[in-house]
Amino acid sequence: MTTIARRTAAATAAVLIAGAGGYLLIPPSATASSHREAPAIAADPAVDNTDLYAFSSPDRPGFVTFVLNVMPFEAPDGGPNFFPFATDATYRINVDNDGDAKPDVIFKWTFRTDDRRGNRTFLYNDGPVTALDDENLLIRQSYTLEASFGGGPFEPAVPSAPVAPSRVGNASMPDYRKLRDAATITLDGGWRIFAGQAEVK
Repeated sequence: MTTIARRTAAATAAVLIAGAGGYLLIPPSATASSHREAPAIAADPAVDNTDLYAFSSPDRPGFVTFVLNVMPFEAPDGGPNFFPFATDATYRINVDNDGDAKPDVIFKWTFRTDDRRGNRTFLYNDGPVTALDDENLLIRQSYTLEASFGGGPFEPAVPSAPVAPSRVGNASMPDYRKLRDAATITLDGGWRIFAGQAEVK
């Protein structure tokens, strides 16, 4: 496959899944190890990139799947604030198509939080959540995805898309798979993009 074709495949077929809630973080002026073994990253789990996977998509020949996990040790009993993406960081995946250790494609996510709790509660939700726009879901996140190709400027690929809410248990979210599916978007060219918790039982 030529460099151009590989670049196109990587760009138009990126399937992004936040396994435990995230994407690769490239902080602007700091470096630290992952998996909580370094003091700096242990203090900031929302930007702790625990794993990055890249592989040929088994269900879509010619496409590449990227999976980037952040925020280790998530569990439904971790509330009431659960596991938001950082809004003061940029999450990035750099793709090198020709082996020169320089990115040919860069995907960049920026997250926003909509806190609807006001002064009435500290809870994440105040009743069962059955849709991403359910009034019972009090903390919501969305993201912007930008992409840069061949060292060019970043251009918007997704102006705004919803993040799947943290999975807080069956009583609060009786059909989490439905919420996850609603947060998975498909773009022209075959991109499928998801941000949120990925483990569904």
